[in-house]
Amino acid sequence: MAGVRRSLKVIREARACTACSNHLPLGARPLLSGSGVSRLLIIGQAPGVRAHESGVPWDDASGERLRAWLGVSAEEFYDESKIALMPMGFCYPGKGKSGDLPPRAECAPLWHERLLKAFKKIQLTVIVGRYACEQYLQGQYATLGEAVGDWERLLPGQIVLPHPSGRNNIWLKKNDWFEKEVLASLQDRVKRTLG
Repeated sequence: MAGVRRSLKVIREARACTACSNHLPLGARPLLSGSGVSRLLIIGQAPGVRAHESGVPWDDASGERLRAWLGVSAEEFYDESKIALMPMGFCYPGKGKSGDLPPRAECAPLWHERLLKAFKKIQLTVIVGRYACEQYLQGQYATLGEAVGDWERLLPGQIVLPHPSGRNNIWLKKNDWFEKEVLASLQDRVKRTLG
């Protein structure tokens, strides 16, 4: 039980973080969740504006697609005893020329190591998008697509997914093997991980 209390303390501290608030167009609102007994970890990019406004991670069309890919309900997805959500940047970074800006660089070095130590029961890590892939699989792959394609080698402990944004629909059409081959194995592994 002490481990659960420790992890909740670090999550509370991370949710109160204002380290980069002066650089955020909507101010600081760190969105992450998890507990010392979470079994699945999702490392994403950064919340979008809709998630920032609601205060709920992955509260948008990308989140709906991600939950469908994982084969989990919203209830399961937001159950901290099952799933931990830890983005590369905890707050909405703002709008860029072609979508949201990259996650702020302060979050991962400041918080990830402490959070990973608190998430002691993780059995499967789902790495979502380029920024998380670059951080956690440094130099192993030339492209995100190459990392996604290496799913059989990475499982059962981790897997890389493209970002579930509608901006990736062209990639998904060109790489139909992802939905045909990867998702069934991913959903099976998620089901076994969550029990």
